[in-house]
Amino acid sequence: MTVNKSPSRVKAQKLGHRSERLAAWALRLKGYRIVERRFRTKQGEIDIIARKGDLVAMVEVKARNTLDDAINSVTATTQRRIENAGDIWLSRQRDHARLSIRFDIMVVVPRKWPYHFKGAFGGA
Repeated sequence: MTVNKSPSRVKAQKLGHRSERLAAWALRLKGYRIVERRFRTKQGEIDIIARKGDLVAMVEVKARNTLDDAINSVTATTQRRIENAGDIWLSRQRDHARLSIRFDIMVVVPRKWPYHFKGAFGGA
């Protein structure tokens, strides 16, 4: 059985994937290694998981027309789901005891390089 997606849903999905690719490249240029993309659990999803040494950045990518719209779209519920998924990912790592986690937001707005908000939420 196939599910028909509306044209607007397909367009939004393509924009999201393109924004995640751009954000991943921006992180690589900053010296991060991308270890996961679209990590999914029953508790939530993380767009990008990147490492730089013992630091693990759990990154939510938002493509919006303005920075404010993007930041405001990461609600407390969204943050909680990302944090829960991050806990699951971390528990599966052999070196979890020495890793530190940070929750970031990367914002992709039209015709601009992605903005990286480090430690945007969570206990980091």
